[in-house]
Amino acid sequence: MRQAVTTLTTRTRGQGLSEVTEPVARWVAAQGMESGLLTVFCRHTSASLVIQENADPDVRSDLERFFKRLVPEDPALYDHTLEGPDDMPAHIRSALTTVQLSIPVLEGRMALGTWQGIYLFEHRIRPHDRTLALHLLGE
Repeated sequence: MRQAVTTLTTRTRGQGLSEVTEPVARWVAAQGMESGLLTVFCRHTSASLVIQENADPDVRSDLERFFKRLVPEDPALYDHTLEGPDDMPAHIRSALTTVQLSIPVLEGRMALGTWQGIYLFEHRIRPHDRTLALHLLGE
């Protein structure tokens, strides 16, 4: 059994879903492991990770609009407002999704479905540099 670890930093454009499938897939392939388990961990509390459809961009825009309706950016609703009206909603949206994904690796590749992609879900309005920790355990 072998392990490999790294970090991947990506710049978001602000709120929304940013696909990170390709850089993660390149790193997994470079490790030369045929089978294993990949953990992708988002090191932030106002951004999260999701696996979603990567074929139709309407899926992403529908998700983004849904989360804006579900968790409004209304400072009157929250006590934690020091970092702006989008901060506490960002924490809630992150709590409703996840900051960690586990993805099987089969035949040297992530076992994602045909239309699945890995997305960093930025919940803050402004662009941010976000860091993902990658850990691959396998052989």
